[in-house]
Amino acid sequence: MNMKTPLLLLSLLVLAGCGNSTLSQMEMPVQKRAHIVVGDYGRGIDPMIHLYMQDKNVTGMIVAIIQHNGPAEFHSYGVTDEKNRHPINPDTLFALGSLSKGVTAEVTTLLVNEGKLNWTDTLDTLLPADTPLSPDAKNITLLQLVTHTSGLPRQPMDLLTLENLMRYFSTGENFYSELDSNNVLTYLSDFDAPDSHAPQYSNIGYAILGYILQRHAEEPIEALAQREIFAPLHMSNSSYRPERLKSYPYRALGHAGDQPKLIPRGELTPDWHFQHNMTAAASLYSSARDLATYARAHFSPTDQDALNQTFKDVTRTYYYRQKEAANIAWVSDEMNGQKMTYQVGYIGGYSSYIGFDKQNQNAVIVLQNSFNWSNYIGQTILTHLAKQPKTLAAN
Repeated sequence: MNMKTPLLLLSLLVLAGCGNSTLSQMEMPVQKRAHIVVGDYGRGIDPMIHLYMQDKNVTGMIVAIIQHNGPAEFHSYGVTDEKNRHPINPDTLFALGSLSKGVTAEVTTLLVNEGKLNWTDTLDTLLPADTPLSPDAKNITLLQLVTHTSGLPRQPMDLLTLENLMRYFSTGENFYSELDSNNVLTYLSDFDAPDSHAPQYSNIGYAILGYILQRHAEEPIEALAQREIFAPLHMSNSSYRPERLKSYPYRALGHAGDQPKLIPRGELTPDWHFQHNMTAAASLYSSARDLATYARAHFSPTDQDALNQTFKDVTRTYYYRQKEAANIAWVSDEMNGQKMTYQVGYIGGYSSYIGFDKQNQNAVIVLQNSFNWSNYIGQTILTHLAKQPKTLAAN
């Protein structure tokens, strides 16, 4: 029996953690659109958020909004969990899942711009000489890894992954342990590239990128990100090693939502921990306040020339399509002349969204401590903000 077909189907239907917009519901359901009220600023979004939290049994959420490069406004809802009941606030830590990839890719971009790496570098030269690589794997470039155009699949298509995934349904435990180890390199030995290099989201690709950064930069991703991005932007509440942050004991705890299937919605789920290659792909924790600063830096120049160039580079589209055009880690949608650039993240018990509209200098962050594929709130708000005239921006 060929295990690849059922595993692929299962993964697409019920995969949990480290996900992206391919599996997300990015458009608001028709029956809920009457509740959309996105004003200039203020509490206009409250009815939409309250309805969503009630429908999905979400314990805590926060929405950050920047309109026309004005001050960030934070809308906090609920608590971290039913036992501790710390109120959600702009500094509450959330696990971000695949939003980690955006920072990792931007660290990679900085290294390329410094001449320490090149986008045309291939796995044949980036990995140790004794790594078993198929002919197609040898030709995968660094740029293809960061833009998800290498052709590598989302996750391994093997029996071990299926077993781990099935266990996850009832326990909520991390099922990406193999990608965190150097065993991830073994998946390259028989890799056959697809005929098209259309974007195909790949956790394998970013685990390999994590390995490459550690090998060539000779520093872990947490040190690189701290020095190159978090410190210059004064993001003091962001880390790939969140247990080192003072706010970690008061973090929003993860809860079951759409996933895991066999855990009742609203129950606590275990934290996912990575120590090696998957750290770069999925370990980041941050707060709405830090992420608002980070998002703003993508359309409002900082005093760091290297960062400004990097944030400019990641908004460039390398594979165009109207929806989910591939940038460096980010994706872009175009509607009625408006370009929205965004990422989504999923990891055990959490869902996250960050998006910005560079032309109108708007940004939205949505964090929730529940795993739900529905990530339309951020995209909905960002779309409606573009309709607001700049003269109405908050003072």
